[in-house]
Amino acid sequence: MRYLTAGESHGPQLTTIIEGVPAQLQLVAEDINAELARRQGGYGRGRRMKIEKDQVQITSGVRHGKTTGAPIALVVENKDWKNWTKVMGAAPISDEEAEKIKRKVTRPRPGHADLNGAIKYGHRDMRNVLERSSARETTVRVAAGALAKQLLRTFDIQVGGHVLEIGGIRAVDTSYSSMTDLRERSEASPVRCLDEQAGEQMMAAIDQAKQDGDSIGGVVEVVIEGVPIGLGSHVQYDRKLDAKIAAAVMSINAFKGVEVGIGFEAARLPGSRVHDEITWDEEQGYSRKTNNLGGFEGGMTNGMPIVIKGVMKPIPTLYKPLQSVDIDSKEAFSASVERSDSCAVPAASVVCENVVAWEVAKALLESFGADKVDTIAAHIARHNEEAREF
Repeated sequence: MRYLTAGESHGPQLTTIIEGVPAQLQLVAEDINAELARRQGGYGRGRRMKIEKDQVQITSGVRHGKTTGAPIALVVENKDWKNWTKVMGAAPISDEEAEKIKRKVTRPRPGHADLNGAIKYGHRDMRNVLERSSARETTVRVAAGALAKQLLRTFDIQVGGHVLEIGGIRAVDTSYSSMTDLRERSEASPVRCLDEQAGEQMMAAIDQAKQDGDSIGGVVEVVIEGVPIGLGSHVQYDRKLDAKIAAAVMSINAFKGVEVGIGFEAARLPGSRVHDEITWDEEQGYSRKTNNLGGFEGGMTNGMPIVIKGVMKPIPTLYKPLQSVDIDSKEAFSASVERSDSCAVPAASVVCENVVAWEVAKALLESFGADKVDTIAAHIARHNEEAREF
């Protein structure tokens, strides 16, 4: 299973084409729209979310509510496109017309792809870089992830996520009784935090950052339960599932770190307090007393919940602008504002859920087949029984 995305932040639409989805999977637009709405929410979001109300169009690969096995095309229109048709149009324009538009970008923003991308691809107008490097692209990555979540749900694999930290404020009580409890409490919080007291402090920190013309980052966590033992592989470096998930998380805009299980905390503890002791009983089969390793050993799932943390840096475009250099005049200037989120961590939590769900769903199909849903279900059931009795 694979996908590509296309589209720009202020272009006509964002598109993803997904190949390798099994036939007979129940899928309707609302399954995807629900995730798109979650991505647009969260405390600290800026004006763009008031302009766009993302809705998906399924233009191929699904008939009468079920996948056919053919490539699936998902399209999300940019409502703001009407204001950018001349600036972002595909047709050639004259130098005079380009001058009238006056949307040329020659001033790179620190922390963005602007300058590096311009040098790499030879663009004197860095709008060609910032339009594609924008986090707006995560819209259709979430759409692909929503499909992956629907696939995982079909096989009783549950995905949830929440925010652990914003602006140095950490959630203390992150316990939950079930995945349903995790999801419901996370969704009820404007910052998707399970700790209500910490959530209030996080919102205050976001308000303060906005007042200061600044931005703040944070840490999110994704949990996936019900995953069979053995997804991924130990036999080659590029088949290790935890490595693939780490790469996917790091590919999210503004993410600068990833942890599996207790992550970096493992460096501070003796092995006797890190490794998860193995148990077995007739009903459950093999299990672990703890889950410090986040559901992975040797690059493979071990049947425990997958636990992934992602670190998001503060959004780099600030109302209190940083210093940069104009690429035409080479003169110093204060970087301009292209967006106004003071904190996007709650929204990034949703993106992280979906990119991790995609990698797990992809690995599931690699292990158990990819043609028909009922055949895959039978393969998973047989594998789980064999693992229990092994």
